[in-house]
Amino acid sequence: MVHDTPTTPDFFARHRELLDRAVTGTANREYWSPFPESPSTSVYGEDAPKRGEAAFREQLGRPFVLDGHPGSGTVDPGEVSPYGLALHISYPRLTPDEAIEAATAGIGAWRAAGPDTRAGVAAEILARINAASFEIAHAVRHTTGQAFVMAFQAGGPHAQDRGLEAVAYAWAEQKRHPAAAHWNKPQRRGEPLALDKKFTPVGRGLALLIACNTFPTWNGYPGLFASLVTGNPVIVKPHPGAVLPLAISVRVAREVLTEAGHDPNLVILMAEGPKDRVASLLAVRPEVRIVDFTGSTEFGDWLEANARHAVVYTEKAGLNTVVLDSTDDYRGLLRNLAFSLSLYSGQMCTTPQNLLIPREGFDTDQGVRSAAEFADDLGTALDKLLGDPARAAGTLGAIVNEGVQARLAEAAKVGRTVRASAPVEDPDHPDAVLRTPLVALVDAADHETYTREWFGPVSFVIGTDSTAHSLSIFRTIVREHGALTAAVHSTSDDMLAEAELAALEAGVHLSENLTGGVFVNQSAAFSDFHGSAANPAASATLSDPAFVTGRFATLQSRRPARSPEVGDA
Repeated sequence: MVHDTPTTPDFFARHRELLDRAVTGTANREYWSPFPESPSTSVYGEDAPKRGEAAFREQLGRPFVLDGHPGSGTVDPGEVSPYGLALHISYPRLTPDEAIEAATAGIGAWRAAGPDTRAGVAAEILARINAASFEIAHAVRHTTGQAFVMAFQAGGPHAQDRGLEAVAYAWAEQKRHPAAAHWNKPQRRGEPLALDKKFTPVGRGLALLIACNTFPTWNGYPGLFASLVTGNPVIVKPHPGAVLPLAISVRVAREVLTEAGHDPNLVILMAEGPKDRVASLLAVRPEVRIVDFTGSTEFGDWLEANARHAVVYTEKAGLNTVVLDSTDDYRGLLRNLAFSLSLYSGQMCTTPQNLLIPREGFDTDQGVRSAAEFADDLGTALDKLLGDPARAAGTLGAIVNEGVQARLAEAAKVGRTVRASAPVEDPDHPDAVLRTPLVALVDAADHETYTREWFGPVSFVIGTDSTAHSLSIFRTIVREHGALTAAVHSTSDDMLAEAELAALEAGVHLSENLTGGVFVNQSAAFSDFHGSAANPAASATLSDPAFVTGRFATLQSRRPARSPEVGDA
């Protein structure tokens, strides 16, 4: 009886066209997305929404199963949905020693697999994660508080786009040099000097991914896939409040690695309890050579100062700023800003906080509007946007933690509150805490207020002496405190040029005259760069060559070229 011999799937051949197209996308910066962002049954299948929600519901109250995962016992991080649902999911518990030992065991074979194989495996992981987008959407929603559509898009296809973008950069940079070369140096006398040389991309070593509470997949996938494709095992350390989205992703990665004939422990889940401090313990271990972090400035600064043996990629807090000089579409400006401030209740690292406007006003197609009048008009625009409870719930999502609520309460005592933050009821989730944005009017002299980050639905309209004064404040804020986004509104080409120069000098990405369906706090993979190592808010950009090249080295070996033997063809 003849038995078929199992074969290892060739994931690189399966996804070669996708990888080539992704590399092209990073080069031309045009719109491209391989993963459809619409949660439509016509795209993902008639039963995909039901299957995804069922998979999420079935996981509640149970241990999360990761076949072959190391560790002893389980840990319940205490995940509670901002919509009022306690998840009661437990995950494998590991010590740092157990995680490091398991993760590094398969590093030699993973290095020997080469860039093509690693990129193919990563592409297959992303394809299967995409197939699980509805399950991940529910996991993201009930750990971050994002409304469902945002959780599906930002936590699913948009995050997958960012992951594939990192794969493309990592694969392309490792292929920049040939795998082998023949070196032949002519001599004046005698035979040429001839060497055969090999060039091998070698990963830097064990990577630690420290993920955030609000965007665990969108901010987590780039580092995960950049490290994996460059030959490094990854320990995934989620925020205790948002473990499930990354646990699902780790499960998929381990399944694909196993099918590809590699050690599944190349990707490890390191869950922790709410009072544990695993990240700080792992980050200073000499075996950890790469750290990716998204979160607070305080811990990001600590990592940069203390994990000096590793290459550290951080995305921290920033003071995102809008400079208002003039506009020919005042209503469009107000609508656009109102949505930017409301989306996910301002709980985005890209949400504008400081709105700089000349005290005496700026020119609009509705006449000159003073800083106080603009603040009132912005409040009215927010009222219109959020007047319907169902629409408000779909835009605001839920408040992710008590820290955001505490900042809202504190902000109500600062400056002159033009629009107070108000509670909104979610018709489907009565236990959810939803709050509308607070808008306060302050003066440029009140430095202590607006040079501090107020993460959440808090924004300040800041009266300045002039647009030139606004640009000066903008430069200082970004240089000293950092920013992930900046925006300007002006009908003057000369003023736009000044704003562009100020953004270049400060080191921040700039959006100009956004009044339609593109918003300053949104960032598209394969076209927009997210973050900048040019200001204190981040030490890396998602994604560019610098985000991947520090994760590997190209090492060479050389030997005298073999002389052709008689009869060799």
